[in-house]
Amino acid sequence: MPDMEDFEGIRPYHDDEVPDVLARLAKDVDLQQVVGRYLFPRATLLLPALGRLFGSRLLCRLASRLDTVRDVQLFLSGHMEALIEETILHFSVSGVERLATGTPYLFISTHRDIIMDTGLVNFAIHRAGHATSRIAIGDNLLGKAYAADLMRLNKSFVIERSVTGAKAVYRALNRTSAFIRASLEASESVWIAQREGRAKDGLDRTDPALIKMLTLAWRKEAADVGGLCGCVNVVPVAITYEIDPCALRKARELCITDLQGKYDKPDGEDLSSIVEGMLGFKGRVHLHFGLPLEGGFDSPEALAEAIDRDIVEGLKVFPTHVEAARRLGDEALPGTVLPDAQVEAAFQEQISACPDAEQPYFFQQYANLIRNRRRFGIGDGERADKYRSTTDSCQISS
Repeated sequence: MPDMEDFEGIRPYHDDEVPDVLARLAKDVDLQQVVGRYLFPRATLLLPALGRLFGSRLLCRLASRLDTVRDVQLFLSGHMEALIEETILHFSVSGVERLATGTPYLFISTHRDIIMDTGLVNFAIHRAGHATSRIAIGDNLLGKAYAADLMRLNKSFVIERSVTGAKAVYRALNRTSAFIRASLEASESVWIAQREGRAKDGLDRTDPALIKMLTLAWRKEAADVGGLCGCVNVVPVAITYEIDPCALRKARELCITDLQGKYDKPDGEDLSSIVEGMLGFKGRVHLHFGLPLEGGFDSPEALAEAIDRDIVEGLKVFPTHVEAARRLGDEALPGTVLPDAQVEAAFQEQISACPDAEQPYFFQQYANLIRNRRRFGIGDGERADKYRSTTDSCQISS
């Protein structure tokens, strides 16, 4: 196996690198502006220079107080808890009580939000007494130098998606797979999305190419992809948002892609999506950890299908999903979670703001959760995983 030196440029930062990285970030004018806009939006809008000054002072204070990766994560944990209380009506978690302390897991997760998905997973496992996971993030999100620094301070590692040429792509895939193996063998859990990019259409499907990539580092031990689960604790993770703050943005992208054959992402849109996803109202949110998968699978597609089934079983049907499916003509819909007036108002506000041409794409984001359950023959309102806990191990209500 490679040494950690072979992963320079993609690995998370080490403790001894934190002070220098934070000092560099404190001087970054772009980041000063972003921090000012996030914490002092009105002042920054009226006086951008004042926003940068506020951002600079905060960053300098952090640089003087935070010395290790753990310090950074504890600081971020406090902000994540505040975000949950301010933007989530009720946050519930199931399955986390079955994770063994000290055991490294490969979390293969749904992906709806750039920051909140990983933030909620790490928040939940941290509260349950486990070490936080390393986070796979594509280099397409790292257009700004400060973005890469911030992510790598928070135990993220970089997946090189921008490389071109068959040999370069294969080397990058090998390096990612080898880094994941090295992390797990160092007792570090890893989070990775079930496919590249967010599931903007609401269909949570695992890309078999992901399974092929993961298998590369274990090709000597695992005779085929079926042996991967004998080498790695693969845990499917399902995250359900009752309200997606970025739903209108996603509907527009899907509509334009259908009409024009492609969507050219404007500069800064990823950052806008990050801020919108973090600060926007989400209604109720449920996070479910499955059991580590066992048994042989005769193809990447078969393992991907097993992950999909477990994920879909772990998703929660909220009234927004039911209403969206009804709007698209589905019948015999479940009614397992009581409606909430605040959520209903937020959902109606999204609908009213969505242009008529984009509404089918908007509703499918919510309705496809129900359609996915029916594809697997999971009864409406049922949680079919026979191993699933009947109680929530963590609940936070605002």
